[in-house]
Amino acid sequence: MPVEHKPLAIALGLVIMFMILYAIMGSFGWGLPASNEQAIGEVSRWCERVSAGIFREPSNALSNLGFMIVGLLIFRTLSKDSDYLLGLNQFFGHTPVSLLYAGSVVWLGAGSLLMHGTHTGWGASADNLSMVMYILIPWLFNLSQMGGWSNQKLLTVYVSLVVIYGVGREFLGSRLGINLDLFDISIALWCISELLYRYWSSRFRFLSGFSGFIVAAVFGIFPTEMISQPDRYWWVVLFWVPGIFSNYRPVAQRQYYPWFFLGMGTYLIAFVIWLTGRPSHPWCQPDSVIQAHAVWHLLTALSTWFFFKYFRTERGIRL
Repeated sequence: MPVEHKPLAIALGLVIMFMILYAIMGSFGWGLPASNEQAIGEVSRWCERVSAGIFREPSNALSNLGFMIVGLLIFRTLSKDSDYLLGLNQFFGHTPVSLLYAGSVVWLGAGSLLMHGTHTGWGASADNLSMVMYILIPWLFNLSQMGGWSNQKLLTVYVSLVVIYGVGREFLGSRLGINLDLFDISIALWCISELLYRYWSSRFRFLSGFSGFIVAAVFGIFPTEMISQPDRYWWVVLFWVPGIFSNYRPVAQRQYYPWFFLGMGTYLIAFVIWLTGRPSHPWCQPDSVIQAHAVWHLLTALSTWFFFKYFRTERGIRL
């Protein structure tokens, strides 16, 4: 086997092995559900009726195959990059960053499938960890570009944050005991770091933090609410983290049209659909094969492909 195809082969093998092990373990039953999950026959937190089969939420679970397929497509794309493309940026060929991104997309599917498929506490942990492991990559990569980090430093910071979150969540809860949702804040940090990457200046390093309030407002958290509850929303101070670590002007540029806008647009549409996938929503149809949360999975999987294509547009600036 050519060496350039090995990461794809390994990823495909792991996906197949994962599904086989899942089926075997599921045939023995998943045991007691997590305390926040519903009993078999009841309507789940994400609208779909809970099944007695190996997939507690069949549509919501199997829709996560979309992430796995996209992740494998990314691995395939990287394996087919021609020699003359290698070195254009870190999303061409098998670089530590590109492999981390591709692997995290595959793991997004596996983690979410474990939560919706098993309804266990450990499945929920896998789901939350997979989301954090993906969303950390874009903004940390941006900071590494503007902070002059080596790949080794980038991976060290990444692994450290993943371990701290993973261990902290198990012992302190999903908000780490300090009312901090690392996934949610990372969405804001990604947007802020993208603005910095595009409009970097010494002055904007400070001003960029205020854009985090706009991101929060898009998702329904407004400045007035934050100001009135500082103990709950203390984490707004983290909006200035990208500016603190972005010491240098980027030496490359990216093309935002069409891939970045497609990625953001797809994600926002998916988020609106996600809001309808709750039992309390009038559109909830528990026995339907088409579930809003499943559509959310498929659209967000598509957005990870668009963002991959976006990062591949980066080119060095000729001085």
